[in-house]
Amino acid sequence: MKSRVHVILGSLVALAIAAAASGASTPGVTSTEVVIGGTTPLTGSASAYQSVARGASAYFKYVNSKGGVNKRKIKYIYKDDGYDPARTSEQTRELVQQDKVFAIFNSLGTEQNQATRPYLNAIKVPQLFVASGATTWGTDYKQFPWTIGYQPNYRAEGTIYGRYVAKTSPKARIGVLYQNDDYGKDLMKGLTNGLGSKAKLIVSKQNYDVTDPDVQSQVARLKAARVSTLMLFATPKFAIQTYVYARRLGWRPKVYVNAVSSAANIMGLATNGTNKKQTEGSLSIVFLKDPTDAHWAKDPGIRLYRSIMKRYKGGNPNDVYAVYGMSAAHTFVATLKQAGKNPTRDSIMKAALRLNIKNDPFLLPGVTVKTSATDHFPLDQAKLERYHNGHWVVFGGLFRVR
Repeated sequence: MKSRVHVILGSLVALAIAAAASGASTPGVTSTEVVIGGTTPLTGSASAYQSVARGASAYFKYVNSKGGVNKRKIKYIYKDDGYDPARTSEQTRELVQQDKVFAIFNSLGTEQNQATRPYLNAIKVPQLFVASGATTWGTDYKQFPWTIGYQPNYRAEGTIYGRYVAKTSPKARIGVLYQNDDYGKDLMKGLTNGLGSKAKLIVSKQNYDVTDPDVQSQVARLKAARVSTLMLFATPKFAIQTYVYARRLGWRPKVYVNAVSSAANIMGLATNGTNKKQTEGSLSIVFLKDPTDAHWAKDPGIRLYRSIMKRYKGGNPNDVYAVYGMSAAHTFVATLKQAGKNPTRDSIMKAALRLNIKNDPFLLPGVTVKTSATDHFPLDQAKLERYHNGHWVVFGGLFRVR
């Protein structure tokens, strides 16, 4: 009997070791595959952002064609949430409970990720490289240790604009159009911080909700306040509307357009809906290589990007949101490699907090993806750019704002 028990125990131990070796004990990980998932707005007011997921997907297919990571292919499932937090929650639970994903990756939107963060942290599922610049992803890590963002945070972005206006336009009459959630409010806080003692230059603040059909009345109120410098803290649909309505009112302020709406294709739509004078001189921040900028035409990183987009049908190759997606995917691959040959949810979370990536081919030269146990902001560098003759022109040095 004792001998039989030893045999059974030995068999169970062997099975456990084999399961651990194959990664079978970790949801979403087998000996040949790692399954990750996320949500993105394929439909709705923010559908322009679907390129973020499509660019990431194309990069994973490229990595898989090279053998994957530690002989495992990456399967990336992304689902449409229509930019609706309720749907984000529903789709995320489906990814975890039905699709059995290893981690949630690259889900887009501030309120959308806030809606799922408590759930994912409660069950200890990594919420990696959130596609939102809300400051909370980096500052609230003690409360939500399984969540980390990616892009430069909105408060830092707003600070850069505020400092630049205070230095170059000390007599400006500043107006702000912002989305009425943590995304817009973060940018507002950063702007005020950057302006410092010149915060009184802000003469009008107008907000909108994502469910609003348009921002026509807000634009009219900003013009009525005699705003000369407009901070456009809005998603693409409303950013384009603002340029169009300003044009109709015969109003042409100097515009600072936040990074989430400054993609060359979005600015092209705004220009086509108005004229070159309306968008000329707009300013934004940039941390990615722009595939429409002739300066990068022969750059190895952009050449790689274009070849991947073409081969794996990643969508519009001139869409910088797809470049963003590839950069996030590049970082995920580096993190997965650091997580070990048999990654667990715990090991990939630890790996995400010891990054020092200096070779991302899709980021501007000098921009590093870096994290630590106390630094949960992977990207915190950017440059300024000015829209001129239908394309962005980068100027000045790198800003680093924490």
